[in-house]
Amino acid sequence: MTGSVALRRLSGLPRSVFGTALAHIGLGVTLIGIVAVTAFETEHIVEMKPGMTTDAGGYTLRFDGLRKGNGPNYSEESGHFTISQAGIAVAEVWSSKRFYTARQMPTTEAGIRTFGLSQLYVSLGDDMKDSGVVVRIRWKPMILCIWLGTVFMMAGGAVSLSDRRLRVSAPARAKKQKKPVLEPAQ
Repeated sequence: MTGSVALRRLSGLPRSVFGTALAHIGLGVTLIGIVAVTAFETEHIVEMKPGMTTDAGGYTLRFDGLRKGNGPNYSEESGHFTISQAGIAVAEVWSSKRFYTARQMPTTEAGIRTFGLSQLYVSLGDDMKDSGVVVRIRWKPMILCIWLGTVFMMAGGAVSLSDRRLRVSAPARAKKQKKPVLEPAQ
């Protein structure tokens, strides 16, 4: 089969075929993301003091210290982290613990950094007696594939629904015909 024949046959396919292919590609991308996160995710829970470092996902995190602050209805402690790779600083992230005074409720605001299709999560835990703080660090490789796959599936659905064959309306119902009245023979 020549290339022009194959191209002509490809262009003759209905859009729903391309939509189906896109949706299946999306499912594959989502599964790759789920498997990568499940198999290669790492989590470190460490006590850190200002100046200390730890490794996660091929990056080195240095804890630079805490800063206290106040919001409209909360007080917070924010931790600053510098992220480096091979000794070169590539990013920084802030994580905080907030305490809402009206409800007497603490919350944690994780710092999230995206590197390609992967993400690094940093959250603060309890304060320690010796000016340290418990830090939870999670490396989730390929996590954005999960979301990217769903975008492919949505696009596949949209392409399938744009197929002309699906837009043609159903034929109208035929009107009921009156049954002829048979008169008795004479």
